[in-house]
Amino acid sequence: MSAVLEPLKIGKTEVPFIFEEDKNLPIVSMQLIFKNSGSLTDTKDGLVKLTAKLLNEGTLKDGSVGFATKLESRAITLGTHAGAETFVIELGALKSEFRYGVDLLKELLKDPNYSEESLSKIKTQTIGSLKRKESDFDYISSLTLKGMIFKDTPLAKPSLGTVESVKSITLDDIKKHVQEHLGLENMIVLMGGDMNQSEASALTKEVLLEFSTVKVNPIKTVKAVSKSVTKETIVESQQAYVYFGAPLNIAYDSKDRHLGKIASFVLGSSGFGSRMMEEIRVKKGLAYSAYSRFNINKSYSYFSGYLQTKIESGDEAVKSVKEVVRIFLDKGVTKEELESAQQFILGSEPLRNETMSQRLGRAFQEYYTNKPLGSHVEDLKRIEAIELDELNAFIKQHQEIAEISFSVVTGEMKKQK
Repeated sequence: MSAVLEPLKIGKTEVPFIFEEDKNLPIVSMQLIFKNSGSLTDTKDGLVKLTAKLLNEGTLKDGSVGFATKLESRAITLGTHAGAETFVIELGALKSEFRYGVDLLKELLKDPNYSEESLSKIKTQTIGSLKRKESDFDYISSLTLKGMIFKDTPLAKPSLGTVESVKSITLDDIKKHVQEHLGLENMIVLMGGDMNQSEASALTKEVLLEFSTVKVNPIKTVKAVSKSVTKETIVESQQAYVYFGAPLNIAYDSKDRHLGKIASFVLGSSGFGSRMMEEIRVKKGLAYSAYSRFNINKSYSYFSGYLQTKIESGDEAVKSVKEVVRIFLDKGVTKEELESAQQFILGSEPLRNETMSQRLGRAFQEYYTNKPLGSHVEDLKRIEAIELDELNAFIKQHQEIAEISFSVVTGEMKKQK
């Protein structure tokens, strides 16, 4: 069966509940997804990521080891993680153990391991990770780029935080984030597996009763800025790490998203055969891999890409990316490129619909972006019906992606030329 939407009423609040029954395997999974609770809501850099880590430390009563032992003894997975926009609590188990898994989740929600010892442990781990990233040139280049195109916005800041910001985070900061963001009004529940809908609803309601109400704050829109600049960071490296990005004026609910999907596919997101790969790797031999993509999210959209090249080839690689994008905007795509993209996307559709996790993830994205469940079928029909003139007119409308900023982390050799 396909996923269905059934709001669950807890007090005066209706919580969206997306469910799919699947008896292929005797497993059940549940995700509690909290809107506008991710890193974009950080009051201190790294707070949300650290909150997720602390909730993975088990209960105060059992401690991290004791709680983990309970999970492992029944092969239950229970964890939390956070993205830019959302915060997620995820539970998975064999059908025979899922009831016990729900009980453990309720224990965690009632008695998180809010101890100075656990906080100190995860802060030490996070600071160690940040120290290692000081020599991670991909991380440096990517973070520098976001600072350039999302200046003075939450996206410009490191979601893991900085050494200083992580040190400053307290248990009260974490408790406050949980209390203000992880509540019924912010929640969407995904659930699926070898269980009927009435059973699933009953178990879900047990979990929802552990949450209080919260004030809903609409997610803020973050816009990329047009800079068209290149920033070099000199390090001890034998390679140049090139990240690039530009504004992209396509909203998450745009009626033209299907056109954006094809345009992105042809320009750089399809691997071999894409313009970026063909021009920069195949024809010029400047990089082992080169890609770009249209990132379209609820709170932000932007055009981005990456390549790695020799130090002495850095300038030529930057120039080549600009040329590829300019020709793409001026001349559009060919009939053959359009047909190839359509065939691949339509032909690979079954592979994106194989597992329950994939289907539930798609259903969530449809709901999250204000579309009816099952609307991907109509999207595929729109992709199939795209005409060449229509696509090229759409591409010409998005001249903003030519306003490309580059972050180049490279070695000293370039300076000795």
